[in-house]
Parts: sequence; structure tokens; C-alpha cells
Amino acid sequence: MSEFIVEAYRDAAANTASKVYPLVRAAKLKADFARVFSAHLGHLIGGGRFETEGLLVTGPSGTGKTTEIGALICQFNADKIVLPDGSGARFAECVLKGIGTWKDLGKATAAAIGYPVSSKARLTQSENWDIVVREAKLAGVIGIHFDEAQHIFREKSDADRFAVLDFFKTLMKSHDWPLMLIFSGVPDLNDYIEMEPQLHRMLHRIRFNDINIPDDYRTIHEIVGSYALRAETNVDPDLMSQDFFDRLVAASAYRWGLLIEVTEGAVGEAAVTVANTLMRDHFTDWWVGKTEVSRVATPFTHSGYKTLYRKDHPFKKALAD
Repeated sequence: MSEFIVEAYRDAAANTASKVYPLVRAAKLKADFARVFSAHLGHLIGGGRFETEGLLVTGPSGTGKTTEIGALICQFNADKIVLPDGSGARFAECVLKGIGTWKDLGKATAAAIGYPVSSKARLTQSENWDIVVREAKLAGVIGIHFDEAQHIFREKSDADRFAVLDFFKTLMKSHDWPLMLIFSGVPDLNDYIEMEPQLHRMLHRIRFNDINIPDDYRTIHEIVGSYALRAETNVDPDLMSQDFFDRLVAASAYRWGLLIEVTEGAVGEAAVTVANTLMRDHFTDWWVGKTEVSRVATPFTHSGYKTLYRKDHPFKKALAD
């Protein structure tokens, strides 16, 4: 066994890697996706030209957008739905963080479909579109998820932003093979998309909201219990208290994705210590390891945690030591 492998952490991560807690918002995401895809498939069966639709999923960083959409796409691709030409429908994914220009966007999109474009290739915007549409059709790719989409618009001139928006719009309106698009990112992504009214009207909007207490206490209870159950660990009754739930929410900056991350980390700490019961100390241990904050100043131990840890700065203290 390699000295770089801590079996307890590895096994704890393996137990949760493919698991996505079924939050209520996942049902809406799936329903909206199914509605858009069903219409898309119907148009393909009917033949002729059509404009497809897509989804715009927004929410603060850490709300779990990437995880939820990724799980949906994985399930969709596994279904191998047969298209009119006999190929199996699938969705591609393209992360836009670090993508600078529309040329980079075109190459990254083609690569996501499975067609790498040489870095030396000099292609016009129209040629980029043609490659993406052609290769998507050949591969049975009916749509693309563009994650972290706000990054392609930031610190750009309006002209550059319109070039990117035009690229997206053209993919959805292609006469040969319209592509369903899913955009996900932080809330200001919606402002960028609104710059192109035609693109904006073709999208169904879904907002991933923050945790709302006390309404979400039951869901938090179920998440902590379910992750402990997967690790075959009991749960200390202290973790089922309102005080702990409030502290866990503050530690997670009111974001579902971060709450699950913190819980997974605590379960890992319990596994490392071979504890048969998940306890508050395990959440504290994980937090100290993550942030190097003193044990007395974590959200799980400090009396003033609500002011010490604020929603807009996850994992950071608001006050100096």
C-alpha cells in the first residue's frame, strides 16, 4: 500500500463519490430538462428546421449546480435514448473557466464533443460553428452543458461578449443540427445572457436557492443521517439538534453543495479515527484541517459563530484573530 493513500479517507470518499442527495430542486431540474429534450426529440422525428431550447441554471458558488447537472447528464447518457438516425443520444460537458476568446470557446466545445482542434488551426467563427455542429451530429450529441459560463464574459468588451453570445445562439438555431444548451454559473450570468434577447428567450431559468432555516431543518437532518449511514456510522444525538443544524448551515455559508462537502469531510474524519459514531468533534476536526482556524473559533465551537462566519465568504472568519 502506498504511503500516499489513507485508506479511511479513500473509502469514505468512494462511498459518497457517486451519490447525490435528492434535493427538491433536482426534481425541477430534471422535469425542465425532460420537457425541453422531449420537444427537441419530437422535432427531430418530425424533420424540418427548428430552434431548440435550453436551460439557464444560476446560484452562488457552492450551491451544487455542477454536481446536480452532472448527475442529470450522467443519467441521461446512460439511458442511451435512440435518435431517429439510430444513434444514441448523449450530452457533452464543457467547463468555461479559463477560456479566453470565442476561438478558445470553439476549440473547447469541439474537444468536449470528442473532436480536438489543433492549437495551430486558424478558423473563422463560422468554421468553428460548422465543426461543432457537424461533429455533434455525427456523435449523436444533442446538447452541451457549459459550466462556469460567467467566466467567458467577464473582463471582455461588449463586442467580444456579443461574439460569444452569437456563437451560442447559432448552435441553438442551427438549421442542420440544433443543440440544446445548458448554461450554469453564478447569478450575474443571467445579466450577460440577457444581452442577447433571442438567446435569453430560448432558455428556461432555474435558480438554486440558499438553505432556508427553519424550513430546511428536516432536509439537513436527512443529509447528515444518510451520509453517516453510507459510512456505516451511528449519529450522535447532539448532531440532530437545532443548535448543530444552525452551526452547520453557517459553516456552509447557507449553500447546499458546501453543506454536503462539510458533512462528507466530517464522515471522513470519523472513518480515520475508526469511530463508530459521527460526532460534532469530527466536524470540528475537518474544519480545523481545512482552514487552520483554532478549535475554539470554528463554527461548531464559537458562541458568536453567526457573526464570525458570514454567507458571502465561505470558510473565512470575518474577524481577525
